[in-house]
Amino acid sequence: MRKLSDAGLRVFARRGYHEARVDDIVRAARTSHGTFYLYFANKEDLLRELAVECAQAIESLAADLPAIGPDADGEAALHGFLRRFFDTYAHYGVVIRAWMENQVSDRKVDRLGVDAFTHIAQALGLQLHAAGAPHDEATIAALMAMLERTSYAMSSRDLGLDRAVALDTLTRVIHRGFFVTSR
Repeated sequence: MRKLSDAGLRVFARRGYHEARVDDIVRAARTSHGTFYLYFANKEDLLRELAVECAQAIESLAADLPAIGPDADGEAALHGFLRRFFDTYAHYGVVIRAWMENQVSDRKVDRLGVDAFTHIAQALGLQLHAAGAPHDEATIAALMAMLERTSYAMSSRDLGLDRAVALDTLTRVIHRGFFVTSR
């Protein structure tokens, strides 16, 4: 099942969800159609399973978000969180893009994405509040937009950006712009 899931992620990323075929996934996993259908009814079922995995990974990130204060330790904590978010986005990018680009016709699967990103936003909002920073809906929406769009650009587009530089830059921008309350 893991081989099929990993192959599904690769094939969906390369061909796009709508263009991908079960045959492509089976070939990439180097397994049989029978094995595929033992675990999944169709490619929608595979996407559903991947969405559950992705949502669990994002929920785990939200639950494990460390305290982010205005000092160097807070910046380091934010950097670690953003690195884990980038890693998760890179791994499950095709699923997240399906959520963000409204490609998912299954409302339960779509709801997983909404809920997972809502929990990340809530966790960041709590950290903003704890740091004494503005934490209104517009501030959190701007923070989430930067986080999601930067992750999208890093995992979905060949922009020639250095991942480490992008991570350091995003950390600095978010930490200074959102968490540092006095200078």
